[in-house]
Amino acid sequence: MKKLNGGVYAAIIVILQLQAVLVSSSSSSIDSISGEASEDGIPAPSPWPDQFHALLYMNLSSSGHLQITNLWYDWPRGRNVNIIQKQLGVLLYDVEWNNGTSFYYTLQQQQEEGGNGNGTCQIIEFEVGIPRPDFLDGAKYLGTQLTDGFLCNVWEKVDFIWYYEDVLTNLPVRWDFYDGISTHVITFEVGAVLQDSVTQAPAYCFKQEQDTAIIKRSLQLEAQNRWRLYI
Repeated sequence: MKKLNGGVYAAIIVILQLQAVLVSSSSSSIDSISGEASEDGIPAPSPWPDQFHALLYMNLSSSGHLQITNLWYDWPRGRNVNIIQKQLGVLLYDVEWNNGTSFYYTLQQQQEEGGNGNGTCQIIEFEVGIPRPDFLDGAKYLGTQLTDGFLCNVWEKVDFIWYYEDVLTNLPVRWDFYDGISTHVITFEVGAVLQDSVTQAPAYCFKQEQDTAIIKRSLQLEAQNRWRLYI
């Protein structure tokens, strides 16, 4: 088994920032979710649905790279899955569990598909789990703004995330991070659930060498910064 190369390691950093906001369907991507307002009438961000699938277009402005992410958020099952296709890159799976364990892996490729037969995997342990549905509680309301063709309510939280929600449907449209990374929501399917078989980490994830602790230490500060949104 190969270790993650530098490009995939950089992708993990981006995934960690995505976690900071952060997603068989019986609903449409144009479904709405209920909006909320505070006691003084100021709009409040809608909590995330307990289960949803979102197709995300991400502009990683800090690195100049682009990626498409399928986000499968499942609060009842305690998991958050990001399936990430970096531009001209290898498909990366990020499976996060509410017990604090995250698996970052690529699948083994058959030689006839152009792969070398080897998959990569890293397991990282965090002290906290996946984002709560109400992780935006306490965000500061900034007013309305037109973005991606939608009139949105906009909130900011701890100078870390700027969150845009469609005024009419209360669906998320976009969120930006302090470092310029921007996420745009292409589809949003309330109630969609990823098959359990897709979330099972491959066997080679459990044959790790002792370098996991090194990566854990190197990402510890980043993890502390992102999870301050949830605790």
